[in-house]
Amino acid sequence: MNYLVSTIITGVGATVVMDLWGLARKPLLGIAPPDYGLVGRWIAYMPRGRFHHESISASSPVQGERLIGWTAHYLTGIAYAAVLIGIWGSGWIERPTIAPALIVGIGTVAAPFLLMQPGMGAGIAASRTSRPVAARVQTLITHAIFGSGLFLTGWVARLIF
Repeated sequence: MNYLVSTIITGVGATVVMDLWGLARKPLLGIAPPDYGLVGRWIAYMPRGRFHHESISASSPVQGERLIGWTAHYLTGIAYAAVLIGIWGSGWIERPTIAPALIVGIGTVAAPFLLMQPGMGAGIAASRTSRPVAARVQTLITHAIFGSGLFLTGWVARLIF
């Protein structure tokens, strides 16, 4: 299977696994799924020179913010898959292993902790939220699930192709 196709399939599949976890959290833990419309709003303000919000939910909505957020969410998943396959190479595509997938998945927690959460008004590593430790743990679990999704999708793609 070619590198680009493998990257896209792995990234999209891992992101779907992460989204299924987001849906499962509500009945299991009472935690609502992430609102990617707010991510889209944050991104939509960037071309206007605004990268930080006191609270992204208090900022005025932007037309198409859900589409922007969901698109960014899946493109980010593909980009992280590219990091995984770029570092571990075609050998990982041919024989996916869990450790590299978890390293990349858990390592990507730096993005929400250091970029998204501060930019959207939640502070570094959710420090300005009402329950920062719980938010950090949920973010870490979600990214570990994403890493597991990289591994599972890598195996499914290997079996299909």
